[in-house]
Amino acid sequence: MAEENRPTVDGGPDRTLSAVTGPSILIEPPRGWRLLNLRELWLYRELLLQLAWRDIRIRYKQTLIGAAWAVLQPFLTMVVFSIFFGRFAGIPSDGLPYPVFSYAGLLPWTFFAEGMRRAAESLVGNANLVSRVYFPRILIPLGAILAALVDFAFAFVVLIGMMIFYRIPVTWNILYLPAFLALAFLAALGVGLWLSALNVQYRDVRYTLGFIIQIWLFATPVIYPTSLLKGTWKVLVSLNPMTSVVEGSRWALLGSGSPPSGILWASVAAVAFVLVGGLLVFQRMERAFADVI
Repeated sequence: MAEENRPTVDGGPDRTLSAVTGPSILIEPPRGWRLLNLRELWLYRELLLQLAWRDIRIRYKQTLIGAAWAVLQPFLTMVVFSIFFGRFAGIPSDGLPYPVFSYAGLLPWTFFAEGMRRAAESLVGNANLVSRVYFPRILIPLGAILAALVDFAFAFVVLIGMMIFYRIPVTWNILYLPAFLALAFLAALGVGLWLSALNVQYRDVRYTLGFIIQIWLFATPVIYPTSLLKGTWKVLVSLNPMTSVVEGSRWALLGSGSPPSGILWASVAAVAFVLVGGLLVFQRMERAFADVI
């Protein structure tokens, strides 16, 4: 009797089993190279917000001073830079007090670096979610970078206090700040997509990430103005997508220098190249995430 009820390939018991369990649906990612499926991302927008909110709660859960960590990192870095580069090395700051000059540069840089780092580690950190549930995998690094915006907001309040202390007026240039912040967001997303996809295959990416961020910091005009650079060095620094972000943020917030019109387009082109490349590589490698991770 047991033999007759056992599901077989060519018998009726299979049909009875299918009728009980319902039809099976096999979901496979599209083949080939492609960019974003914006319609699918819009359908999963609530999941994106939930992922970002979860990252924020995890970051500040069971911490002694909570959101103050978002302020301490750029603030203490500014203090160190002001002592060693502003006072001892005597690096110019475009006529601004060096503390506020360096802090205004550290704000967008810290957002970019922290967003890139979180995005790079996001897939491996959500291995259980990636291997069990279907959703657009790009939501995970996207949510990680969105969560870094909260840190930026807390640190921005300190900059306002520093501007009041040094009597630096706010100008209409501040209306351009969201555009430069969006450029930093896209740069962090582009690099984060590259690194997160590679981190699934090669786990030593996480060990090189700190070194990459450190070198990139000194290649970005955070502790020095671009007016110090001439010739080939200025061209090379202009290819850095964060150059126009840092210089533009200073111009928008502090009114120093002139708008980075020349280096802006070079940075925009660099961000576009990195972002498109990151999207293509991420979508191409996405098929193997659940198996490898």
